[in-house]
Amino acid sequence: MAEYELYCFAQSGNAYRAALMLNLIGADWRPVFVDFFGAGLQRTPEFRSTVNEMGEVPVLVHGAKKLSQSGVILSYLAEGCKKFLPQGDAARLEALRWIIFDNQKVNGMLGPYRFLRNFAKQPGHPAVMEFLKGRIDNALGILDKRLANGPYLVGAAPTIADLSLVGYLYYPAEEFGFDIAAAHSNIAAWLDRIKKLPGWAHPYDLMPGHPLPK
Repeated sequence: MAEYELYCFAQSGNAYRAALMLNLIGADWRPVFVDFFGAGLQRTPEFRSTVNEMGEVPVLVHGAKKLSQSGVILSYLAEGCKKFLPQGDAARLEALRWIIFDNQKVNGMLGPYRFLRNFAKQPGHPAVMEFLKGRIDNALGILDKRLANGPYLVGAAPTIADLSLVGYLYYPAEEFGFDIAAAHSNIAAWLDRIKKLPGWAHPYDLMPGHPLPK
């Protein structure tokens, strides 16, 4: 039995953060598929009572612990293995600042935008999509400007802040309808640096559930 289990599915950028971290640290882990678009395990009373009361993935199982929310999972794994951990109080606060910015402004907008464009039963209203796209463009501009100053978000080495922010950025450009890397050269170079880390894998290769049944 694997040391870690991760409840996840391939289309989830939130779950990808945790899956990527597990792979990069060389953890002994296995994915537990949650059929978000089909059976909807996460919506069942059993899942909410025994796995995650919030009814969401990712959920990391490690022994008796069940941890949800990707930022918590990243922090837990970094503390445990001492990898991708920001060094010093100032760096830890800076990493937390960027993780919160990511959750609210970057992948927090990219996730709903991509869902409404590709997976929702009814496509997002044009006004909603335009609003989200505007917020995304602004947030990506902030990220790109930050990455003009160094190879990673916090210092000279990658940290959990970087692994949080890449959550949705490796999904195909056609799913978003715009090419993030092509529009932001510093983000493109940073994504290439992360991609070269030993253990990196694309979300559709790392987690089960792709392609979706037609």
